[in-house]
Amino acid sequence: MIEDQNDDFTNENIDNQEPQETITRITGMYKEWFLDYASYVILERAVPAIEDGFKPVQRRIMHSMKDLDDGRYNKVANIVGHTMQYHPHGDASIADAMVQIGQKDLLIDTQGNWGNILTGDRAAASRYIEARISKFGLDVVFNPKITEWQASYDGRRKEPVNLPVMFPLLLAQGGEGIAVGLSTKILPHNFIELIDASVKHLQGKRFTLVPDFPTAGVADFSNYNDGLRGGKVRVRAKISQVDKNTLAITEIPFATTTSSLIDSILKANDKGKIKIKKIEDNTAAEVEILIHLPSGLSPDKTIDALYAFTSCESSISPLGCVIEDNKPLFVGVTEMLRRSTDNTVDLLKQELEIKLGEFEEQWHFASLERIFIENRIYRDIEEEETWDGVINAIDKGLQPHIKHLKRAITTDDITRLTEIRIKRISKFDIDKAQQKIDALEEQIAEVKHHLEHLIDYAIAYFTRLKKEYGEGRERKTEIRTFDDVDATKVIIRNTKLYVNREEGFIGTSLRRDEYVGDCSDIDDIIVFTKAGKMMVTKVDSKTFIGKDIIHVAIFKKKDKRTIYNMIYKDGTKGPSYIKRFAVTSVTRDRDYDLTNGNKGSACLYFSANPNGEAEVVSINLRQAGSIKKLKWDIDFADILIKGRASKGNLVTKYPVKRVELKEKGVSTLKPRKIWFDDTVQRLNVDGRGELIGEFRGEDKLLIINQSGILKTVTPEVTMHFDDDMIVMEKWIPKKPISAVYFNGEKELYYVKRFLIEQEGKEESFISEHPNSQLEIVSTDWKPMAEIVFAKERGKDRKDNLEINLEEFIDLKGISAQGNQLTKDKVNQVNLLEPLPYNAPEEVHADDLEVIDEKEVPSESSESNTSTEEPNSNKNPDIDDEGQTALF
Repeated sequence: MIEDQNDDFTNENIDNQEPQETITRITGMYKEWFLDYASYVILERAVPAIEDGFKPVQRRIMHSMKDLDDGRYNKVANIVGHTMQYHPHGDASIADAMVQIGQKDLLIDTQGNWGNILTGDRAAASRYIEARISKFGLDVVFNPKITEWQASYDGRRKEPVNLPVMFPLLLAQGGEGIAVGLSTKILPHNFIELIDASVKHLQGKRFTLVPDFPTAGVADFSNYNDGLRGGKVRVRAKISQVDKNTLAITEIPFATTTSSLIDSILKANDKGKIKIKKIEDNTAAEVEILIHLPSGLSPDKTIDALYAFTSCESSISPLGCVIEDNKPLFVGVTEMLRRSTDNTVDLLKQELEIKLGEFEEQWHFASLERIFIENRIYRDIEEEETWDGVINAIDKGLQPHIKHLKRAITTDDITRLTEIRIKRISKFDIDKAQQKIDALEEQIAEVKHHLEHLIDYAIAYFTRLKKEYGEGRERKTEIRTFDDVDATKVIIRNTKLYVNREEGFIGTSLRRDEYVGDCSDIDDIIVFTKAGKMMVTKVDSKTFIGKDIIHVAIFKKKDKRTIYNMIYKDGTKGPSYIKRFAVTSVTRDRDYDLTNGNKGSACLYFSANPNGEAEVVSINLRQAGSIKKLKWDIDFADILIKGRASKGNLVTKYPVKRVELKEKGVSTLKPRKIWFDDTVQRLNVDGRGELIGEFRGEDKLLIINQSGILKTVTPEVTMHFDDDMIVMEKWIPKKPISAVYFNGEKELYYVKRFLIEQEGKEESFISEHPNSQLEIVSTDWKPMAEIVFAKERGKDRKDNLEINLEEFIDLKGISAQGNQLTKDKVNQVNLLEPLPYNAPEEVHADDLEVIDEKEVPSESSESNTSTEEPNSNKNPDIDDEGQTALF
């Protein structure tokens, strides 16, 4: 028995081996099920359809709202419950989707607290808020006669496959979703611009589309890439300067909120990347975030730091993915709009064809009714006893009168005639009946005309939408091209840098050693040693460079204005050389030898000059042999600026005892040319935009705003400019400023001419009355103005008057009221071409000529022979330019 049991057990095990194949089948089923799940998420939850721009939950919400629509508001909780008849998911997902639609302010007319896209505040519970379909939604989304229907998930009801949306709704609202294996991110576009683009498409013209965000802000769409994968949109908050210690954020980037923005600013402040004193959030209907700065901090630099280190600038990567024919389709916004517009034209055609059929049916029955009553055919059925007899009698009576009808008479037509009441027959008016038929014929003709000119009809349709619903939907986001913010130039120096010169260490932890200056954790440091070596390295707690450090500073990449002056000894007993060079780019943490590389070389004199200054030094030789001249002077201005790898000019072949500074020098660099790029509203030294002028160290920039405020500032590439700026030019202190302004208090026009008394101070030169306004301002030497007088009642209009402003008024103080322009009523004041004038030339103490390189004067006759080898030890990876005059 035991053996039999074992045999049975063994056989049972053998039999039970078959389910292992079933496990393999389950794996296959798992793969199929996962694919089914992924397809379901893509098609039924995350990605919108290209036909109507809705995700399934959005489409079902709109369909449910149409079911419930009676013109009054419905509780959102009721709409959510009704939508659950069509959507096989929870009420929370439906409510969230409905709030998102409502916040876009397009399809749903909302009532109650629906949240705030600016602050990120959530909407109230669905039982407290109400909604109904907006007038626009009723106009463009619904038409049951041209809607294709399908059974709902439980088969109890019918729901639309797609709603007949006759507008590029997907592009207007935008859409975002994450599915299994793919995602979509379609950015919202401007309502009016979409309609204009649709019209251009119908007219066969080209068009371009860029997003427009409900949070406004400023955006750079130069890399938008038509909304396809790989594109990028940079969005910035709108930041303005309230005063020298206060900044105001009035618009925020898309996909951020005031709360998240403030958090990012506080986080950057805690890390020491920016420095703020206090931040206030006064946001209500509009954004207002006030940032208070510590005294002495540059507002312009802080604005750039906010863009560099906080959410005030964000990058958005669009990805145009939609569902077409139950498949994902990656498509750009231009093609989306074309397809939407073509779909709208097709829907309009279907609508017209249905309308034409209805009008023709009405005309057909109205004609039959008139024939039936006018010819008293109803009397032919009095003697008929059967229904078939009645039908045949009416049909026979109609035959002589139906030649003009457009289709044959059916039994249903005759049945409808029998349903006409006696009261109606007795009150039948032939003239009114004919008027009705004529009206129907006009409507039929009109519909046929629209069908024959379908494109014109579609253009008129879009034009009507723009006229009826476009008010208040103008572009919110300002389009601008951005310059990249150099983080190293705007970061707050929140760390102290120290150096141990003898032992050769630099770092932030050497607090017992010599303090160099403030730095940040992203700075590079340039270091020079007595051995003639140079290195650039990152800021760290402690870094070994080399013994006997002679210069440490923050390294500025591509800085061509910082010039290093150097005299070095070539080897232990070699000659001495002098050189001037700039360091624009290097390989980090690499030793660079600034000498000829011979053993025992050493630096005898070194200076770093931020604006190319060239000092005079005294060379002192050791007493040796028959040397007659032991001391003489060298002017670095006589040395041409070259690359750092150049050998330099020979000073002397004799041993140098010491080199002493005799006289500080001035800059040998040419004035720096500065341009203004209107596209990005920034200054630059790269030749982009309009040339402002050539600036030396002490030169200032004059800025005048339409509000009557002026200031002189040192030009910096990090500066920001107000939108109402009307004058920006190089300031000439002795050049007068002329202005005509309306004095709001006295309601008269005044003229004033003045010089700026305090440079660097922001001042108003018109009266402070709220109605005062600047008419014209001129920085010409001899400005001319034209007065256009207003016509007074009962008087002839006075001829225009030209005025020489220089002769009209003498120079006065900036705070003076000025002279009254005229007592007559003025329509406008125009600025004319100025009178010719030879302006005095500017004279600067540093107008020096950089002379050609020559031998440096020395006591020795050997020094009369130059041993310069410009590229004797130039490394192939060095990026410096050789013989260059730096700007």
